Amino acid sequence: MSDLEQKIYAALADAVKSVYGIDADEDTLLVEAPRDPKLGDYATSTAMRLARTLHKSPMEIGEALAEKLREAIPEAESVTVAKPGFINFRLKSNALSSIINRILEALGIDSFEDCGVYDNKDLEAILAEILDFACENGLCENSTVYRDLFDTKIMGILVNRPSEIIKRFYEEYEKSPKAATEYFYHLSRKSDYIREYRIKNDVKWVTHTDYGDIDITINLSKPEKDPRAIATALKAGVKTYPKCMLCRENEGYMGRINHPARQNHRIIPLNLDGAKWYLQYSPYVYYNEHCIVFDENHTPMKISEDGFRKLFAFIKMFPHYFVGSNSDLPIAGGSILTHEHFQGGNYTFAMAKAPVEEKLYFNGFSDVEAGIVKWPMSAIRLRGENSDRLCELSGKILEKWRSYTDEEAFIFAETDGVVHNTVTPIARFRDGKYEIDLVLRNNITTKECPDGFYHPHPEYHHIKKENIGLIEVMGLAVLPARLKSEMAELKRAILAGEKLEDNEKISKHAAWAYEIMKNRTLTEENCDEILQDEIGRTFAKILEQCGVFARTEKGRAFFRRFVESVGGAAR
Repeated sequence: MSDLEQKIYAALADAVKSVYGIDADEDTLLVEAPRDPKLGDYATSTAMRLARTLHKSPMEIGEALAEKLREAIPEAESVTVAKPGFINFRLKSNALSSIINRILEALGIDSFEDCGVYDNKDLEAILAEILDFACENGLCENSTVYRDLFDTKIMGILVNRPSEIIKRFYEEYEKSPKAATEYFYHLSRKSDYIREYRIKNDVKWVTHTDYGDIDITINLSKPEKDPRAIATALKAGVKTYPKCMLCRENEGYMGRINHPARQNHRIIPLNLDGAKWYLQYSPYVYYNEHCIVFDENHTPMKISEDGFRKLFAFIKMFPHYFVGSNSDLPIAGGSILTHEHFQGGNYTFAMAKAPVEEKLYFNGFSDVEAGIVKWPMSAIRLRGENSDRLCELSGKILEKWRSYTDEEAFIFAETDGVVHNTVTPIARFRDGKYEIDLVLRNNITTKECPDGFYHPHPEYHHIKKENIGLIEVMGLAVLPARLKSEMAELKRAILAGEKLEDNEKISKHAAWAYEIMKNRTLTEENCDEILQDEIGRTFAKILEQCGVFARTEKGRAFFRRFVESVGGAAR
């Protein structure tokens, strides 16, 4: 979606609010091309959608809104109302000409004929036709990687310059932080930076556990690379620009075989505790308004008290969001350790809903509420009105944990010069107070668990082998795409009564499946549901394995012993 379309949406929302005092949702504010191009360049049925709510005629509503819209959209040559209540926008002739000319250039076309308006076609279908044309005319190769590079180039033409989007973002911020993020998130979706038609294919469900309802997703939105593209990338060698997927140089970057195109990508500069950072959205949005906040400089991840202050600086700018950080050590964190960044969004995870099961007190911090969270991983929650005090105590806990060794609890600060202890912090503002959860992490390995002891153990690698990062710590499992086809094959084999261990595709699931079958009867009607439920329960067990203090009486005693080492105690 172009910035002009965004402007029409925003102006329409403001007009509805101004005239009728209500907040209209995105469906009510639908803006699209009219069926008859003679009527204008854009049209909205908002007046008709509001008629029942307002108990007024669509024409009356349309005229009232049109009066406001004529002032709000100077790019419009006319804003008219047509029966039964459509509001039609005709743009000044120069508003679209430059965009059209740039698209013609990209397609190698020097002229065109107006073929009318696409009827009931979504963005994916329109882009598919453009890409087919490009492939047929030798403008790009017909593979997912090359098609993604080309359609991003096309969409980049439609997205306004960074300065204009930044200006608009902070204009919306003056209204409210939520208005600003809603504008930017909407832009990121409608510009195809977030490929919604792929994300909708992700498999998602909720599993009920002793720790609350945890979210499960099988990620299908990241396209698999074409073998030819992989071979080409190897021949191209290592590139150092941009330095990583998070660097600000990605904004507007044309991309290459081993690096996605980002012409339609925009970032928003932020001041976090005196440092320049940027806000963007994740192209794979695992949850609502999944954002990434990253340092201007390409510097390694580092958990510190200074980082805690930046988390709260972000929360003060966007109090309707949570924000957290992966840890700064391999195994015990996310996939990108080379660039300091956070993740946040407008979503409440199971961990945030989990209660404090044991209240704590820390000497010198009587103004801070503290406690151990009822969660499979080992987490301390701090809560108070003064974020600086939370940062101070968080820094003290982190400092102690970095150097903490308890051999009986199998906690080692370091072995052979390799450090092991760090934390995963998550900050939020709730019910008038600031909160931070500190999840204790350790990345020690053993002979039996070479990938990490506080990491998914080998018996569960058939479900999840990758690192447990921030998102999963909070209770959202991001599982590999292979599971979709494997579970389908497992279902077929179970119902057919086959020996699961003889099937190469699903043999790794055999022991797990047989254990399920001992306790539950699987049928054609319930098999999918049971397998999903068991995957969710397995993920909860994986999180328990990642907890540095076991959820046993002995483990709780070890946890209290650490708390005491920081000058704390159970209340």
